[in-house]
Amino acid sequence: MEENVRAHLMISGRVQGVFYRMETKSAADRIGVSGWVRNRRDGRVEAVVEGEKQQAEALIEWCGKGPPAARVNDVEVSWEPYQGEFASFEVTY
Repeated sequence: MEENVRAHLMISGRVQGVFYRMETKSAADRIGVSGWVRNRRDGRVEAVVEGEKQQAEALIEWCGKGPPAARVNDVEVSWEPYQGEFASFEVTY
């Protein structure tokens, strides 16, 4: 059985106003991970992803590219203890 993981992401670059959060939710739903994504006041996008390691890594890889209008400069990943607290992946505010 695949190990469940939790990753906390900070995505920087041109990632606000380019449908980044909505597209991240679509990607997360397609990949099969749970968690949330939101804009930060400092211009970055923050996300928490939970799921099987391979799936979480697939979403992290997607976040490095983002939707077509985005220009991602960096994705900081902090691995945290898995908590299993999310039923789905949501855009939060």
